[in-house]
Amino acid sequence: MSSIEPGLLARLSRALQRRWWQARPTAATRLLRPLSALYETLAERRRRSTPAESAGLPVVVVGNLIVGGAGKTPTVIALVQALRALGWTPGVISRGHGRAEGGVAEVRRDSRARAVGDEPLLIHLRSGAPVVVGRDRIAAARALCAAHPQVNLLLADDGLQHWRLARDAQVIVFDDRGAGNGLTLPAGPMRQRLPDNVPRRSVVLYNAGAPSTPLPGWCAQRRLAGAVELGDWWAGQPPSLEALAALKGRPVVAVAGIGSPERFFSMLRAQGLSLSPCPVPDHHDYATLPWPPGTTDVVLTEKDAIKLDARRCAGTRVWVVALDFALPGGFVSALSQLLPAPPPPPAFPAFPPASVADP
Repeated sequence: MSSIEPGLLARLSRALQRRWWQARPTAATRLLRPLSALYETLAERRRRSTPAESAGLPVVVVGNLIVGGAGKTPTVIALVQALRALGWTPGVISRGHGRAEGGVAEVRRDSRARAVGDEPLLIHLRSGAPVVVGRDRIAAARALCAAHPQVNLLLADDGLQHWRLARDAQVIVFDDRGAGNGLTLPAGPMRQRLPDNVPRRSVVLYNAGAPSTPLPGWCAQRRLAGAVELGDWWAGQPPSLEALAALKGRPVVAVAGIGSPERFFSMLRAQGLSLSPCPVPDHHDYATLPWPPGTTDVVLTEKDAIKLDARRCAGTRVWVVALDFALPGGFVSALSQLLPAPPPPPAFPAFPPASVADP
């Protein structure tokens, strides 16, 4: 009986989560509303009893009001680039979801995803920004500042409900699923209730073609940047649209371990690929390869690639498909207005002209 129960619970959980994303609460989710009310009460009590602490630098928090992924990782990577263009030197702190180790750790190029988290490692590789992970975001911030004194702004990845961290601005990210049925856990997907208005010192970004909630915001511009073989991706080779186009007409297995795999599959189909979808759970560890033996071509996301060694995939061509994610100018401008002016670049010391001895 005990061997059946985990599978049964998993099926019930998946069935419940499918109902979360329906526009209106179903009979099953309405039955859970008392538990949602208890969740909201406890969450609000925790928020009110947690004093906010300053990290010592301006902080921009990026997060969701819903559970799971909605596009935080590409948003953080794009924000690093946008903030640099404004004159900031950003660093990133993150909990490092799914890491096997505790404590605070700096993410390095040779870090393993299971030690620091798949998303922090991808953020570091794609942006080059310093990244430090830790359940205690204040401790992570202090460690990052001590190791990288040139950093003058912090991006907190997935820190919206980390009330202890004081913040100057918040970026609230939604995807095309919006707020689902609008209910909080466990009756719905919301970590917090959807507010009537955009919260103070916040901006809303939609990882979607159009706003998916009543909150005003901006839509990110998304497209596939191309494909590159897994070994070349690890070597730093850029993706190409030509390589992606060359996959047309081939039998391709598409793998995605992200919050909304169907979004990735739809973008591939829009490029003309004929694919067999292979969704895996978010943050899948790839201890075993999920595609059938003998598969010739596999395409997957960068978040999946970060956990795969090309040597494990002998006999299969594994293609990493990258996302080109651009932030609207109006969004960047609105966010910058919530921040202080970036400090001026450090001045080089003035040296007196060298004297020339008389011959």
